[in-house]
Parts: sequence; C-alpha cells; structure tokens
Amino acid sequence: MATVLLATFDLLPDGEPGGAALAAALAERGIESRWVCWDDPAVDWAAADLVAVRSTWDYHRRLPSFLVWARELEAVTPLLNGAEVFAWNADKAYLLDLAELVATVPTMLIDDTDCAGGLAKALARWGSVVVKPRTGAGGVGVVVAERTDDPRLEGLVAGPWIAQPLVESVRTTGESSVYVFDGRAVAQVDKVAATGEVRVHELYGGSSRPVALAPDRAAVAEGAVRAAATLLGADLAYARVDLMVRDGAWAVSELELIEPGLYLDVDPANADRFATVVAGRLARS
Repeated sequence: MATVLLATFDLLPDGEPGGAALAAALAERGIESRWVCWDDPAVDWAAADLVAVRSTWDYHRRLPSFLVWARELEAVTPLLNGAEVFAWNADKAYLLDLAELVATVPTMLIDDTDCAGGLAKALARWGSVVVKPRTGAGGVGVVVAERTDDPRLEGLVAGPWIAQPLVESVRTTGESSVYVFDGRAVAQVDKVAATGEVRVHELYGGSSRPVALAPDRAAVAEGAVRAAATLLGADLAYARVDLMVRDGAWAVSELELIEPGLYLDVDPANADRFATVVAGRLARS
C-alpha cells in the first residue's frame, strides 16, 4: 500500500476543514494517508511515497523556513508541484510574469522603502487601489486605499506589497475559483464578499458555494495554468485559479499553486478529484 503524507500546520493538526473526506477518498484507492505538520522534526518524510502540501497555512509567516523544508523534502521523496514552484508562487510578483501570457488583474510592485511613492504611482494610474503583501494568504493585510493618507492604510502588514486596481465587480459578481487538476478544470466555487468588503473570505463575512463549471472560466483557468507551467518548466499537479470580471472579461486575480484550500466542507467532491490526481502521480512514479 502506498503512503502519502498530507502536509498541514500545527494549528490544524487534522488538516483542512473537511479533510477526513480526502483521507477516505485516498483509502478507497488503496492509498494510506496521514496528516502531518510540515515542521514536525519527528516525521520521516523519506518513508512516504508522495507528499502533498495541503493546509500549511502559516507558510507566509515563515517563508524562508518553509522553502528550505520543501527543497530538503523533495530531495528524498516526490513533492507535488515542488519547491521551485512554491518559491515562485509565494511572491505575488509572479502576476507580472503571468500577465505576459494571460489576462490578469494589472499589478504594480511597491517596495517597503518607498511605500508613499509607490502608492502614489498606483493611485495616479488607477484611482482606487487594493494593496496586498507580496507574500500573504487569507486576505490578511489586504487594504483598499483612495489616497496616500487613507486611514485604512493603517491595516497594512509588513511589506513589500503589490497594488492592483479595485475591481468593482468583486462587490457585485464576486469571484470565481476554478480548480485545475493535471491541467484540466474540474470544479468551480463562486464567492461573494460581504457588503462594504472586497475580501471574499468567510472570516470577513464572505460566502462560498459550489457551482457548475462555466466554460469561459474553465478556459481562462486552464490557460493560466499552462502559462505557469511554461514559465516554470514544471509539471503542475494542482492549482486553484481565482478570477474576477474586469473590463467585461474574466481575468486572473491570483494563481494558487502551494496550498489552496479544496473547500472540502463546501464541495466534498473535490476530495475524490484530488485523490484521483494523487493516485495518478503514484502510478507514474
């Protein structure tokens, strides 16, 4: 029986919400799995046949250590997507690379040595902007600003940052997350923000629901994953592509290649879909 380790972090030792469904789906395919904390020194990573990073939702606070762990791990056992993909995807500057190949929400880099200057340039270009940490997750530190002395900027976390235009459709249409497994779009979750918010996360009052996969969004998402695979020369096992409507067309707002939540508590069928990917990768190894 093959053994797969599902990497999580110490505040979620049993894995992401709904994670038991993933373990069950793997067991149905004859695969033994365990949730383990990525920084637990007692874990024997070399004994696993495969490692899948799942709910390591502290990586953005400990990025250097996380990347060292990933590089050391893949030297002894296969790691889905891989350390170099993680390093590229952990810095939202990747959106500038992606924009050369697919439609993305425009992005500007702001250095932490010139916050005011960078913000002024972004505001002059777009009017209202959304500022995010270049390495961040879960909507933490995401701020909307309309001027350089906007009081909401007190919510900024440590830089550097990216700035993007405020896409108003996030407050009406919302955001679509499309899951792309082995290059093929397989599922879609639509998310809407609470009144007055731009963050669609439940923590900020947003809501999520599984919907039928829309062909137009599937095409954009698959194109984004192909573009990333080309840029990196990588074989991408899984991705979640977050999309917004801008100028009447769907554009990539973020591409998640490290630890995108599968929304197993919202769409349990994603457990079977992800387990199929894992089984396929084991068969190829």
